[in-house]
Amino acid sequence: RQQAVKTIIAQEMSLSLLSSAPVGFAAALLRAPAAARSTPPVMETIDDLKSLAVKANPVVGYWNPTPLADMGFWGQSQEATIGFLRHAELKHGRVAMAAFVGFCLQSNGVHFPWACTLEGTTFGDIAAAGGPAAQWDALPTNAKLQILLLIGFFELLSENTYALAQSGQKHYMRGGKPGVFPSLKKVGIPVPVPLDLWDPFGFTAKMSQEKKDAKLVTELNNGRAAMLGIMGFVAASKVPGSVPALDGLIAPYSGEVMAPFSAGDSALPFVEGMLKASPF
Repeated sequence: RQQAVKTIIAQEMSLSLLSSAPVGFAAALLRAPAAARSTPPVMETIDDLKSLAVKANPVVGYWNPTPLADMGFWGQSQEATIGFLRHAELKHGRVAMAAFVGFCLQSNGVHFPWACTLEGTTFGDIAAAGGPAAQWDALPTNAKLQILLLIGFFELLSENTYALAQSGQKHYMRGGKPGVFPSLKKVGIPVPVPLDLWDPFGFTAKMSQEKKDAKLVTELNNGRAAMLGIMGFVAASKVPGSVPALDGLIAPYSGEVMAPFSAGDSALPFVEGMLKASPF
């Protein structure tokens, strides 16, 4: 009998607490927990590409001489493929813009005034090797490996789902924004990172979305122009006369423009065989 009385008292106290609690809190206690809702990813479509094309160049509009945008890479959806292509174009455009400016500076002898190795090799020594492509060949093997490893690290980071999530983003083939690079400060890098690779000084933090969208279109156009420009430079250096407008302006280059390593790196595995197999 005492146990029954205790049970009744406990039930009455529970009902009393629920009746005196705010309505929302009481309702939350009484109803079963709902499953977490996931926001469906927003993927770009062909129509989005056509709209972007008009913004980027109203004269040309949507011009797609290849069926790439209509395909499904690696068994993925067409929207995922479009995300891949958009990200690839933005990334290559950014690299090309840096390469174009670097090619112009290096072709005119602009370089840092200090040494680039512990052995005392200076940037001036590298600049004296010739044009930009010849300067790359003149770099010590260790310097080339450091550059390639850093690029590889950035590639892995930009593809990593966890790293993107720390910046509130998704992978570009899973509904994320093409061209987004995660914050270096939020991914748990075990060394101090004073500045991010993207927008290190926070210029876009207070920018309206409309202005950001307009600048992204500008970046897209500049990247496309830079890709044409840097390939023109490379062609003119490798095949004199191939770009008439650049005749006499670009130093000729006799090496292999598509090879990351040259004869000076023959100590590395497979490099010697690669050089022998080259048709140039």
